[in-house]
Amino acid sequence: MLVTRAEQDGWAVVKVAGEMDLISSPAVRQKVHEAVADGRRSLVLDLAEVRFCDSSGVGVLIGARRLMRSCAGRLRVVLPAAAGGGEGSHVDRVLAALGVRRLFEVFPDLAAATDDTARPLSA
Repeated sequence: MLVTRAEQDGWAVVKVAGEMDLISSPAVRQKVHEAVADGRRSLVLDLAEVRFCDSSGVGVLIGARRLMRSCAGRLRVVLPAAAGGGEGSHVDRVLAALGVRRLFEVFPDLAAATDDTARPLSA
C-alpha cells in the first residue's frame, strides 16, 4: 500500500493506493492526523486506487469523519467507480453494505472533490 499527502486548491489530499486492511490502515490514519495537526481543516481522502478495504479500513474512514467534524473541518472522499451508477468500487460497495456510505461526501474524481462548487454523488 502507498499513502501520500499533498495539497490541491486549499485541500489536504491523502491519496491511498492498494489495500486498506489491518496492516496498512494505521498509515492512512497517521496521514489524516498529521494533516489535522498541521492545521488543515479541509481534507480529501482519494481512494480511487484502493482495490480492497476491510473493517479496519472502514474504521479509519469513520474515524477520519469523526475527527474532521470535531475540529469543524470538511471531509470528502473520492470513489470514481461510484459515478457510473453501476456496481461501484469495492470501497463503495463495502460502505453501502455496512449502511455508512451516506455518512460521506463522495466525489467521482479529485478535481470535483477539491472544487467548492461541486456537489457530491448521491448515496
